[in-house]
Amino acid sequence: MANVKSAKKRIRVIEKKTLRNRMVKSQVKTEIRKVLTEIQNGNAEAAKANLQSAISAIDKARAKGVYHKNNAARKISRLTKAVNKASV
Repeated sequence: MANVKSAKKRIRVIEKKTLRNRMVKSQVKTEIRKVLTEIQNGNAEAAKANLQSAISAIDKARAKGVYHKNNAARKISRLTKAVNKASV
């Protein structure tokens, strides 16, 4: 355990940030799972609709610094590619 006041504060701040990051990542994973579920069910229109909300969630996470910009771009690219492949 930290003894210095500033170190104790850093621990508290990190705990808050970790909790926020975990919540944001969980939301992104849920949105991605919705898209993949619709693809597996063969419902291309619903997958396209869910894709927009998934892209929005990923972009918001990137803007908050939860994901690196290349990581977010890769997730969006792979999801879009999967939806396009399923709709053909």
